[in-house]
Amino acid sequence: SAIASILRDAGFGVLLAGADHDSACRAAERIGRELEQPLDLDGNRVDRQAAIGIAMAPLHADAAEPLLARAELALYAAKDRRESFIVYDAAFDRESEANLALLSELRHARDNGELRLHLQPKVDLKSGSIAGAEALLRWVHPQRGLIPPGRFIPYAEDTPIIKDLTLWVFEAAVREQPSLRAHGIGRVSINLSARDLMDLDLPAKLDALLRKHGAEASGLCLETTESAVMGDIARAQQTLTRLRERGYKLSIDDFGEGQTSMRYLKDLPVHELKVDMVFIKGMQTDPRTEYIVKALIEVGHQYGLSVVAEGVENAAVALRLAELGCNEGQGWHFGKPMPADELYGWARAWTAREEQGQPA
Repeated sequence: SAIASILRDAGFGVLLAGADHDSACRAAERIGRELEQPLDLDGNRVDRQAAIGIAMAPLHADAAEPLLARAELALYAAKDRRESFIVYDAAFDRESEANLALLSELRHARDNGELRLHLQPKVDLKSGSIAGAEALLRWVHPQRGLIPPGRFIPYAEDTPIIKDLTLWVFEAAVREQPSLRAHGIGRVSINLSARDLMDLDLPAKLDALLRKHGAEASGLCLETTESAVMGDIARAQQTLTRLRERGYKLSIDDFGEGQTSMRYLKDLPVHELKVDMVFIKGMQTDPRTEYIVKALIEVGHQYGLSVVAEGVENAAVALRLAELGCNEGQGWHFGKPMPADELYGWARAWTAREEQGQPA
């Protein structure tokens, strides 16, 4: 028999009695085709993606619990490789063992005081003034030290843990709001995952944290990615609309990397586009990439949106982006992600530099 674990926001399993490798793969192919048929919701086409992991009994395990666990490992491999389905391989155990251990420890990191808020400055490319900062999560493990976000965030996004992490970052950021404003940083951006967007209770949860700390939604920008929105555009629109009504600024992150159509973009209640850093970093080496960046900036402006460039690493790129009409820049040229105390020192130095007329 074969068992397939199929996950989107929620997962379900299919038991195929008496199936061999080939028939299990054929079944996964058929299920995937059905799940990936686009939906029409109130005139909006919603594209869907399915990821399927297959584990065989008794080849891969002879009991239900380990068989399900290995089907899930294959599922995550399918998601990572952007394939419709993958059959379990023993190498997945070795590859995922460390990740599963990290996720297990991450569940307790918040309560153990291991999470840290870092902030990366954003600069107005025309005036050179401080435009805001992005709140970023860091994990300081008691034994492993600082764990890079890329080491745990992608895996957390596949589990409900990510919603707890979002709320932790949000609360840490609103707690800093008075100090941020005192240092001329009027807006802080916070990332939302796909799971956050699907949570219709998210606005109420954020409201409670604002009340708890006496903070204001108007000083916060909530960022989400193209892929998060396109997963279920109707539901994402519903959540984003509720957030906009509460006074948050809304942003589409990594723009240009995903598949947001212009038709969808005009219907999203957002204020800002962030051009993916892949394009910004390629501007100096490939003229064609600059054409793409210019087009993305123009698209944003045509829809009445401000445009932010990520990954600005030198003055030449910052200057060129300003010439192209990009509104804000973010990257190591201006400042790296840093703890709040360091950001305040950076802000004092940046403001003094600006007052002396030094170029950004």
